[in-house]
Amino acid sequence: MKKTVAHLKKGEKAIILDVATDEVPLKLLEMGCLPGNEVHLLQLAPFADPMYINVNGSHLAIRKETALHIIVETPT
Repeated sequence: MKKTVAHLKKGEKAIILDVATDEVPLKLLEMGCLPGNEVHLLQLAPFADPMYINVNGSHLAIRKETALHIIVETPT
């Protein structure tokens, strides 16, 4: 199973491996949500939607539906 931003736990960091560009808004890509960048899950709203993340120094709130299309790898 591929791990996505939606699977991260609060406080967890990961490296973005791939982004489904047809499913993720262009605005997120412009703000640094690109392969190779680190993503840090800062906060979860009730029912885990939306998710508050930090990517490339940008603080973003994204929907869980969008987070499912951002594939990540957690450091071991």
